[in-house]
Amino acid sequence: MTEPASATTASGPAASGPALAVIGAGPAGLAAAVAAAARGLRVVLVDSAADAGGQFYRQPAATLGARRPWALHHQWRAWERLRAALTAQITAGRIRHLADHHVWCVERESGSGFAVHALLGPEQRDSVAVRAAGVVLATGGYEKVLPFPGWTLPGVITAGGAQAVLKGSLALPPGRTAVVAGTGPLLLPVATGLAAAGARVAALVDSVDPRALLRQAGALAGQPAKLVEGAGFAARLAFHRVPVMARHTVLRAHGEERLTAVTVAALGAGGRPVSGTERRLACDTLAVGHGLLPHTDLAEGLGCGPDGPAVRVDDEQRTDVPGVWAAGEATGIGGAALALAEGHIAGRSAAARLRGDVPDARGWSAAARSRSRLREFFAALDAGYVPPGGWAERITDDTVLCRCEEVTASAVREAAGPLGAGDLRTVKLLTRAGMGWCQGRMCAPGVAGVAGCGATPGRRLLARPVPLGALAAEPTEPQ
Repeated sequence: MTEPASATTASGPAASGPALAVIGAGPAGLAAAVAAAARGLRVVLVDSAADAGGQFYRQPAATLGARRPWALHHQWRAWERLRAALTAQITAGRIRHLADHHVWCVERESGSGFAVHALLGPEQRDSVAVRAAGVVLATGGYEKVLPFPGWTLPGVITAGGAQAVLKGSLALPPGRTAVVAGTGPLLLPVATGLAAAGARVAALVDSVDPRALLRQAGALAGQPAKLVEGAGFAARLAFHRVPVMARHTVLRAHGEERLTAVTVAALGAGGRPVSGTERRLACDTLAVGHGLLPHTDLAEGLGCGPDGPAVRVDDEQRTDVPGVWAAGEATGIGGAALALAEGHIAGRSAAARLRGDVPDARGWSAAARSRSRLREFFAALDAGYVPPGGWAERITDDTVLCRCEEVTASAVREAAGPLGAGDLRTVKLLTRAGMGWCQGRMCAPGVAGVAGCGATPGRRLLARPVPLGALAAEPTEPQ
């Protein structure tokens, strides 16, 4: 997938056409920004991180003086091409990159424009408004973690959190002996990354049944590069002598002040633990995750229609809100290559539509073919990677489901049982689960599972907590 890098060939004066706000500087956002800027739009790239790249291309701080920053990455050459394209467009004055800008709301203004409201810097007290004729939502995804007894102990972190520490600080998470557990393809790079960085990985515990993946072999074979990538991870696991416990799950994390061990068990029929197969593994770090979920808060606030848990888009990556495009994990989890393809299409479509032209889809035909193949591949992967059955039944009543508000499983069960709550919103009103700082991003799957209701997305006006002073103040333009 090379389309985004081709935009580096554009030359000429700084763009003077309509402004496009691209929210998110991961693969999808960068590809969209570069493609749109190369075709005459003024682009404002808004991102909460200090540097472009997102989670996938997360870079160590320059002060660390990393000698081999590519060591913890794959697809590094794709990143170098994308970074060069971005730098060229910024130098030419076509892209303005606003780092450390945390977007909390996108609102449609009178007429056809939009105001992108963002809090500034680490303290996130002051707010600015970026005005644009169109918006590309490239907001990425966030991790899904299914709770279990002991999951709130210090030393238990998300799989993506462990990867972020490795990539961003070139350091191991606290502890020297790790277990990587859950399900999903993210576990492979996390386990190999920890092992390569010097941790002793006691086990990779994956609840997936290999036979489920074999049943998807036909669709998976359509992406041989992905299969080679997976084989490479498997070889590195073997090199570092990491035991792989397929069709197993973590039942409980143990410890008083911090994590000291986990109990795992084999899964049998229906994905339920087999009695007598319990095994205790000593560790001081547990990196756990059960896949990713699309980050759709801003899309929901704008009224964009859903496609399951993701944002619904057409063949041009347009949402059903005029002037709003979406690309990358927000439209469905599919990795960096799919995000690059979707971002490129979104950027080219926006460049034409905002100028009043009808885009020529032949210009992104290669990206469209890549998008189609990768969507099919990841749909098959999703069908194979499923959480273990009956996980909610095994959560003890004293297990905290919502950390922010300290809501236990017993409170959620009471709300869904005697109190009659039949949906996630009612459970939230009765228990305060999901009313804390993360607004349910961490706990919603667990709360919904224990309550026995669907984890339906809710429309939020604000995508993150905002100081009252920022709401009351007249928004200013970014400096």
